[in-house]
Amino acid sequence: MSPYLLPLSESFKANANEEIAKPMAKYMKGLFDYYGIKTPIRRTLGKEFHKKYGYPEAEDLEKTVKECWDLPQREYQYFAMELLVKLAKQAETDRIELYRYLIENKSWWDTVDLIATKLVGVHFIKYPELIKPVTKKWMDSGNMWLQRTSILFQLPYKKETDINLLTKYIRQLQGSKEFFINKAIGWILREYSKTDSEWVIEYVNNNQLAPLSKREALKWTERKKLK
Repeated sequence: MSPYLLPLSESFKANANEEIAKPMAKYMKGLFDYYGIKTPIRRTLGKEFHKKYGYPEAEDLEKTVKECWDLPQREYQYFAMELLVKLAKQAETDRIELYRYLIENKSWWDTVDLIATKLVGVHFIKYPELIKPVTKKWMDSGNMWLQRTSILFQLPYKKETDINLLTKYIRQLQGSKEFFINKAIGWILREYSKTDSEWVIEYVNNNQLAPLSKREALKWTERKKLK
């Protein structure tokens, strides 16, 4: 382990809780190991760590993040993502390649969804010229998690949502049997319904979406009794 991360590792180990780690791992289908550190405690430990040891130099950031990604306990991946979120607005254009690496490795919704909305989405606001070429490659890759990201990065965009791009990608994924794809389609449409409910209702009614996507898309409008 690098000298920079060693104090963090010692802090995590000192706060490990096996009784909490087991249900955490079970909730994630046994895909990852955990120290058993709850989110508020982990974030406090991260703040204390940064206060004492600072942040990696720009040239060391990618190496540090990938080292965290290689470690077995999931808390290191959460730490790495939160580190990147803090530094997201300072990112150079090629940071998108690191984000892609993180999406493709140790992939699950708990990391991918945060990367999509708080890293990729922020990066595309800063570098809008990257949106179409990057997401086209991701959509054409066949990688479910890159495709999910290409749908979800616009989740916080509200009125700035590129509807033409979104509907193009939804059409491209229509007929998918993947739960995480159909859930993402419903989720982005539900979120956009808070901005333009009439458009979402009309879109759902006039397009053949998976039942899961349709249910998710209309949850908010149905709760608000909108037609």
